[in-house]
Amino acid sequence: MPSGAAVPADPNVLHPMPGQTRVVLLKPLVTSPLIDVGDFSYYDDPDDPTAFETRNVLYHYGPERLVIGKYCALGEGVRFLMNGANHRMDGPSTFPFPIMGGSWSEHFDLISGLPGRGDTVVGNDVWFGYRSTVMPGVRIGHGAVIASGAVVVDDVPDYGIVGGNPAKLIRRRFSDEDVERLLELAWWDWPVEHLTEHVRAVMSGSVDELAAVAPR
Repeated sequence: MPSGAAVPADPNVLHPMPGQTRVVLLKPLVTSPLIDVGDFSYYDDPDDPTAFETRNVLYHYGPERLVIGKYCALGEGVRFLMNGANHRMDGPSTFPFPIMGGSWSEHFDLISGLPGRGDTVVGNDVWFGYRSTVMPGVRIGHGAVIASGAVVVDDVPDYGIVGGNPAKLIRRRFSDEDVERLLELAWWDWPVEHLTEHVRAVMSGSVDELAAVAPR
């Protein structure tokens, strides 16, 4: 590589920040076939970020999948609740008697095959604030921001900012026209070498400036 050329970061390094073991890239970390994470999406936790699959993805018994796009930032304590947490609500009690054993286990059909909301899908470039929670089957659009402590029960639009419990749309980060342009530019799909050369435009430029440096 020529002297002075931009050197891309490595999406396959577990700890991308030297000396900061609290930050992990999720793609080289996860092992579950039910979890799919894109390049450079990271989780930050001062305790044990490498336990993400067991401490942050809960009740994940399948077959529903968790899909997280590229360049997502997950703050400490973010939780994804999966469909395995579901209980019956069509009878007098929601208590899952069959899992307690004994003769109750003969009625396991009462808790198998409960309706679910399908896969949980997160777009690219999504920022999750401290201890936010995502409920089963939610779809979060590209460029969204999830406020600290938010409990996301419904889908989030592209470039939407949501907060609260249950989370509500606060505003969108850009106009409808600019959102459409950003989705067409899809900078997260640019070759990492090109992205490295124009990272300032991606982080602090206008939509016009981003478009001006898009790959031809």
